[in-house]
Order: sequence, then structure tokens, then C-alpha cells
Amino acid sequence: MLLINNALVKQLLTPRMTREALLVAYDDLARGDAVCRPRIDIRIPAQKPERVYQWGSMEGGSIRGYFAIRMKSDVLVEQQYHGARTQEKFAQRPGLYCGLIFLTSIETAEPLAFINDGHLQHMRVAADSAIGTAILARKDATSLGMLGSGEMARAHIESLLEVRDIKTVKVYSPTPANRERFADDMRAKFDIDIVVCGDPREVYAGVDLLAACTDSVTPVIRGEWLQPGMHVISIGGRPDAASDARFDVVLRLGLSPAPVGRSDLGTADEYLGYLAQPNHPVWETVKGGKPAPTVGSRGTEVMYADVLAGRAVGRSNEAQITFSERGNIQGAQFYAVAGAVYEAALKSGQGREVPTDWFLQDIRD
Repeated sequence: MLLINNALVKQLLTPRMTREALLVAYDDLARGDAVCRPRIDIRIPAQKPERVYQWGSMEGGSIRGYFAIRMKSDVLVEQQYHGARTQEKFAQRPGLYCGLIFLTSIETAEPLAFINDGHLQHMRVAADSAIGTAILARKDATSLGMLGSGEMARAHIESLLEVRDIKTVKVYSPTPANRERFADDMRAKFDIDIVVCGDPREVYAGVDLLAACTDSVTPVIRGEWLQPGMHVISIGGRPDAASDARFDVVLRLGLSPAPVGRSDLGTADEYLGYLAQPNHPVWETVKGGKPAPTVGSRGTEVMYADVLAGRAVGRSNEAQITFSERGNIQGAQFYAVAGAVYEAALKSGQGREVPTDWFLQDIRD
């Protein structure tokens, strides 16, 4: 069995490799050869009144040979930051996180790998955004507006450059030093024009693509600022109601199937949350105390499988405002990308080996 850390994932996993793994998984889901469930979060009020414990998991597998569960253990804290309300998370102390992917074989049921989820998470979300952009964005799109300047924003630029010829990026984030550092790094890495903005509204002006990669718990995509022809991506800081009203096409990359014989339990929600002490006052203010919002409720939604099969169209004219999101199929994403990382690690002879027997037993469970 292999232990694969973030440094090795970063070395092995490319944007193209991630995108190709996801496209195979989506095709498998559309054919019924893969299965997954929505993300499930268990939330418990902690002793400190402003803190919430959250256990999150998502899982899936396919006939191609792999099954994976991604597990996260977080303390959540919401706070006001430069006029925005953000959700911070940590394990043990700020700056440390606990997120693991457990990969197994569907042929032998044996454990194959434990993989840190940090870098892989950024890559698979950015690859999702690139898939949606490849389908919906105008072919001549060359400019990107970025709200956020963290690692997720960096991964997005790298992935989006593979599907559109982006020449200019405009960026805003609440901390001036962070957005300036982001701009310097992206200029040096990709040799593209980066414009730093002092106000979020400036990011919208004259761009073809708009991406929000933030940890905001309130909407950051503002409908009144959207412009005709834009393609929009939102990772954190969901679109507001005015945005949803202006989206002409909403692409959903997949939908988790309902349990066998229980179609009534099928859901399009991105995640399902379960609360301890459901009447605790913390749930009045914490993001996790409310259902996941849905985008595309006006009949504007199209499914990736339908677009692929020619049963639906994506963008039909240059003036449409489009939006893409993954849906609730994270479990399928993690088995696909984790499997690709595992195979690359085997091929290169890398990863820390631990005895598989440590994870097996001779007592029937």
C-alpha cells in the first residue's frame, strides 16, 4: 500500500491528466458504469461558541477498478475579514488540515493508497471548471476576471489556460499584499498580463470569463455586474439571486443517482448536512446550518451527458451568459483522479510503501 503526500501529487498530477480522468468518470456515470453519492457533512457544535466540528465524506467507484472515499476532519470558524464574511477551517491549529483519500481495488477489496487531498482537491476543482469552460465559453475568450488569490485561484489559471487562449487576467482579493503577490507569481509562471484591481467591480469590466475562487460564505458573484457573453465559474462565494436570474445556460456535469428502489431519496443538492443539537444558536449564523443553494432553477439547466450525446446544446449565441458547476458527483471525481495519481506513482516507483497487512485482519467484520 502507498502513502502519497501533497508534494508527490503536485509532482505527478497535471491539469490535462486531471481533466482526462474526470471526463472518463463522467462518461462512466452517464452510462451507469460508475456510482457515487452526494457529499455528506456531519456537524457538531464545539465547546468554544464560535466553532463547529465538521466531518465530511464523499465516495464513489466504477467498473474500471477503483473505489475511493475522501474524508475531511475540520474545525470551522466564520469571521469578518476586510468587510467579507469568510469560513476558515483547520485541524489541530490554523494552517494545518486533515483531508485524506482512501483508494481501494474493486477486484480484491484491498487498500491501495492513502493520499493527502490538498493539492489533488485544487486540481480536480480547477479541471471541472476547465471542462465547463471548454463546453460553454466563447471560443474567442481571451480575458479572465478572478475573484480570489489563493491556491484554488492559481490552479484555475493553469487549468483554464489549457482550454482557452487567455492573455489577460484581472484579479481582486480583499488583502492587497495577497493579490499583488498572486499577480507577480502568475506573471512569472505563465508570462501573461495580470491586472490588479482595488475593487471587485473592476474585475467584471471587459472580461470573457469570470471565476470566483474564495472562502466567502456570502455570494460574491453579483448579477448586476455580469456582462453579455460571459462564462461564469464559482468555487465558494456562490452567485447571488440576480446572477441566477441572468444565467441563460447552467451546465451541470453530473448527478449522483438515487439509492436502489428509493427514487424519493435522490437529490440534486451539492451536499447533505446533518446536525447535532439542531436548535443550537450557532446554526443561525454558520453556513453549514442551511441547505445547499441550487443554481439553475429556472429551467436553464442542461446536463453534461445530454450535451455530449447531442440531446441538448450549451451556448447557442455569443451574447448568452453561461455558468457551469460540478453537481453532487464529488465521489466519482476522487476515485478517478486518485486512481490516476496512484498509477503514476506506481509507474515512477514513488510513494511511501507500508505493509498492506496492517490494514487487513482475519476476523470477519
